[in-house]
Amino acid sequence: DNIKFVQPRKQGSSPVPLETMSAGKNRVYAFVNAKNELKSIVFYDKQGRKKRQIDLTHRHNGQCPHVHTGYDVHSTEYIPLTKSDKAYIEKVRKIWNSRI
Repeated sequence: DNIKFVQPRKQGSSPVPLETMSAGKNRVYAFVNAKNELKSIVFYDKQGRKKRQIDLTHRHNGQCPHVHTGYDVHSTEYIPLTKSDKAYIEKVRKIWNSRI
């Protein structure tokens, strides 16, 4: 599925890039925090630009998880999770948890 897991090298978390130069189209990055928990799932388009981000570990306008589109992760607009989002989250969690 072209998913790449990104873990921080030190305490804290890795920043989510706005663009990626990685090979492959429609790359998905799953960011992991220092506690080995999935923090966010970020989708990039075929030009390498961020198009959608699902945040899993913090609330935004009272919602957790929640979705942001494009580059604006500070918008007050809340986008509810779709059934497809929920299924994808579970798929990514299953892959992450099976790595051991």
